[in-house]
Amino acid sequence: MRKAEQSLHKSLKFQYAGPSGRTEVKMCGFVCDCVTEYGEIIEVQTGSFAPLKEKVRLLTDAVVKDVDEKPILRIVHPVVVHKNIELFDSSGKLLRRRKSPRSGTKWDIFKSLVHAPELARAPCVAIEIALVDITEKRIRDGRGSWRRKGVSIADRILTTRYESITLTGKADYCQFAPFEQEERFTAVELSARSGIRPSLARQTLFVLLNMGVVTRVGKKGRAWEYSI
Repeated sequence: MRKAEQSLHKSLKFQYAGPSGRTEVKMCGFVCDCVTEYGEIIEVQTGSFAPLKEKVRLLTDAVVKDVDEKPILRIVHPVVVHKNIELFDSSGKLLRRRKSPRSGTKWDIFKSLVHAPELARAPCVAIEIALVDITEKRIRDGRGSWRRKGVSIADRILTTRYESITLTGKADYCQFAPFEQEERFTAVELSARSGIRPSLARQTLFVLLNMGVVTRVGKKGRAWEYSI
C-alpha cells in the first residue's frame, strides 16, 4: 500500500508542475511526481535520496538529452527553516502549539544526499534545495515513535516558501567548501568555519569527495585533511 501523501509534498508537487504541467506521471515503470510543460521531470523528495537511485538511473537513461544539456530531471528537497508544532489529542482537540528551536539551512541537503552521493554527479540531474517553513501536526495516539513518547506525526503543512538553491554540477557544490585553493582542512575545521555540526561536516565531505570537489591530501593526527 502506498504511503499517504503529506501536504508539504503535495503542495510542492503542484507548485513545481505549474498550471500546464502534469502530476503523477507514469514513466519507466515508476510514478513521477510531475512533468512540467517544458518536459522537465520533477521528483519531490522529503527524506533520504537512497530510494531514488534506480528511479533516477532508469529515467535519465530513457529520456534523450537536449542539445544544450539542460537538466531533464530535478530533485526538489525541502529543507525546513522554521517549524511550528501543533499537538492534538486522539479526538482532534488542540492541546498546545509551540515553535521548534531547531532551524534548517542549505547544509541539511547532505543529510539526505549522503545515502546516494552519486545523484549529485548524475548527468542531466539538478538538485534543488527548497527552503520552507512548515506546521507539523502531531497526534497523541500512542502509535508514534518512542522518541516522541508515542506521538504520531499526522501531517506537515507548507506555510512559507523562501528561496531555492539549485545545484547542477561541481562548481555549484564548491560553496560547501569555503576554503582557498590548496588550503588544507579537516571536518572539524569545516564545521567551525561553516557553523555546522561535525557530523554534518563529515557527511558533507563524504559527498564532496565522491564528486571530486575535494580530495584527501593527508592526515592531521587521526583526522583526514582535505583540499579543494
